Amino acid sequence: MFFIIGILIVFGMVFGGFALAGGKFSLILKAVPTELMMILGGGVGAFVAGNTGSIIGDAMKGFVKVLKGPKWKAEDYKDMLCLMFLLVKTIRSKGVVAIEAHIENPEESKIFQQFPNVAADHHVVEFICDYIRMLTMNFDDPMQMEDAMNADLDKHHAEEHVGAHIWTGLADGLPAIGIVAAVLGIVKTMSAIAEPVEVLGSYIGSALVGTFLGIFLAYLIVTPIVTRLGQIMDEEGRFIALAKHVLVSHLQGNAPQISVEIGRRNVPSRMMPSFLELEEAIAELPPDVG
Repeated sequence: MFFIIGILIVFGMVFGGFALAGGKFSLILKAVPTELMMILGGGVGAFVAGNTGSIIGDAMKGFVKVLKGPKWKAEDYKDMLCLMFLLVKTIRSKGVVAIEAHIENPEESKIFQQFPNVAADHHVVEFICDYIRMLTMNFDDPMQMEDAMNADLDKHHAEEHVGAHIWTGLADGLPAIGIVAAVLGIVKTMSAIAEPVEVLGSYIGSALVGTFLGIFLAYLIVTPIVTRLGQIMDEEGRFIALAKHVLVSHLQGNAPQISVEIGRRNVPSRMMPSFLELEEAIAELPPDVG
């Protein structure tokens, strides 16, 4: 929502200021179709030529994320902590044998299905299940577990940011492509050097529209996409990292309540439930789950 509002402000202020300064839109509107064809067409062509289909797909998904906003809300962070509480509590009170049914079939697990939003994210569920499975195989050194989880999260983080890097490359290239369009406009102007001044002025104005569009699109449209996408991906990475904090704390011998409290302290501040809110949520969990 804020992204769309921001873009509307950009258009309103830039073109509103142009109109108030006495600028005429007729020349811009006449030049925009062909200039956009060269600039966006060239940018998209380079975009496609330099990447695989899967990476292009990731970039498009990233743009959708920017439009939708962050996936996880404050309630989801609380649910994640409650889920981890039930999992480590089950391991501590009933042993690793009792947890195997939940991690092997999370779609049928009473623990996971208590929190449908979290359970619907296959990457989060796989991350949790894989590392609890390793725990049941006596991979229980907290430092080694944390190192393994950090490496996994770093890999996922790098892969997720490939799409954002594509948008960054597009933003970096658009001003130069705008100059290409402007140069072609000047070439057109020079070929009509014998025309009257008003005709040459129109040609030069059209050429400058290309430079304007390249800079405008790069810094006022695509760069905000890159910035917001990076913020959203970082936030999503912190969500899944809650599982790491809770599991490592559990392996260090802490009680489930302490482990989820350590996890709570790693929730982004604006999403973090208070100590009492989390305590109440845990107290409301069904006693027979697990």
